[in-house]
Formats: sequence, structure tokens, C-alpha cells
Amino acid sequence: MASTRKPTFKPAADSGRENKGRPAGGSPESVISAQRSVEPSPKNGPDNVIAFPEPKGKRKRRLLLWTFAIVTAFVAVLITGAIYSPVLAVRTITVDGTKLLTPEDVQKALTAVEGKPLPQVSGQEVNELLKPLVQVRSATVEARPPSELLVHVNERVPVALLKQGDTFVMVDVDGVQLGATQDQSAVALPLIDAGAGATNTGLFKAIAAVLNTLPADVLARMSTASAASPDAVELKLVDGKTVVWGNAEDKELKAKALEALLKMPPDPKVPVNVYDVSVPRHPFTK
Repeated sequence: MASTRKPTFKPAADSGRENKGRPAGGSPESVISAQRSVEPSPKNGPDNVIAFPEPKGKRKRRLLLWTFAIVTAFVAVLITGAIYSPVLAVRTITVDGTKLLTPEDVQKALTAVEGKPLPQVSGQEVNELLKPLVQVRSATVEARPPSELLVHVNERVPVALLKQGDTFVMVDVDGVQLGATQDQSAVALPLIDAGAGATNTGLFKAIAAVLNTLPADVLARMSTASAASPDAVELKLVDGKTVVWGNAEDKELKAKALEALLKMPPDPKVPVNVYDVSVPRHPFTK
């Protein structure tokens, strides 16, 4: 006769597992459990990231930017130091280009810049300081470290004399008085007659414009200059000969024509008393 006993399963005694969370009323024979322990990986940790090397071009650009920034900062510090450094203070003022003035006249007018750092001295400041010297039209400056300031003076050019009482006053093309003398022969400039003596008249401006066009050697040969009107300017040479100029048009061409006529060798058989350049393309003598 067959056996009616049911087979039973008993868990191993050394399983070492605790059956936690087992439902109430359950028995060890009715539950088989299996567990696997997995170590959690840190989020975004090095095991999960693949690091790519930085491109060489990018590293090079960053290095160049850093180098540029450092050099710029260093240069800025040097410039700032130079601007305010007493090492570059003006101690010597050298002047050139003066004829009517002396270098000492200019140096005296610029005493305000002595002791000032060279980078702080500007051409505008120098020209402002030289304004009281009417002979100076303009000036430029050149710094010569560590302590020399070179001043290039552009003086006004006298073109004529005006008689004022017993004195002869030198004037330029703008009528600015540049100096005076009591000896007319001491200055090789033509005398503008009394009719054009006022520098603000149309006659004076017409005559002065003509004289300002003449080369220095031709101007030195002039004795007087006059004008019946702005269109009738006439010059006298020191030898008594006359130059018929006409109006102020074509001044440069007329000046060249007169210079050419004056260079012509004299002909004793045909004496010249008049040089007419009023029509500069057809000048003539008589």
C-alpha cells in the first residue's frame, strides 16, 4: 500500500540569511528569498565621465591672452610712472628757428614748464605760453629724455616797413608789428608809403600780399611799394627802376616772371627803366 506522507523541504541551517519582511502567518518552509547587493556609484563621479584632452589651439589662445594682459598692464604701469616721474622733469629748454627773437626770449617765456615731466608738456601749452611774443607764428616741441625739451619756432616773416614818426616798424603780411628801427637802411625791406600806412586798409593788404610772394633776394632789392588801388600795385627798386605789378592775381606767376627779368644781363644799348609783369605770361621791359 502506497505511503500518504507529503514530502517536506527544510532550508539549510547555515544559509545565514534573515527573512525580513516576511508576511504575517508565513512559514519558513513556504518562502524562498534571494538577494543581490550592488554598490551604488557616486552620481557624476569619475567612473561615469570620459575626460577629453583640451585642444592645443584653445590652450595657446588662452596663454596668448594672459600674456597680452600681463604685458599691457606692465606697459601701463611704465607709462603712468613716466608721466609723473621727476626723473623726466624738464631741466633744459633748447630753441631753434629764431631770427627776430633770441633763444633767451623764448626760454624766458617758457619758464612755467621747467621742472614739469616731459610727457606732460604739450605743443598746445607751449604755444599758449608763447602768445605774448608776437613774432612767433607757431611752435612745435620735441622731447629728448631724460630732461631736454626742444622747441622749434616758426616766426612771422616781415615783408615791409611802415613809418611811424621817426621810427620804422617791421610788419608781416597780416600787418602784425614785429619790431622797430630808426635806421631804414639797417633793414632790407621796402617802405610802404603813407597812403597805405594803415594795416587794416585794402591797399595795405594788396601790397603786403604782393611782397609776401617775392623771393627773399628779390624783396631785398625793393625800396618802396605803393598802390593807387588794389588793382594797381607798383614797386620801386633800390636802383630807381619801377615794377608794374597790377592786381594781386597770379602772384606766384608774376613773382617768377619778375625774378627772370631781373636776372637778364643788362644791355647798355637798351637801358631798362620799367619791368612790367602785370600780364605774367607776356612780361616786358621798357
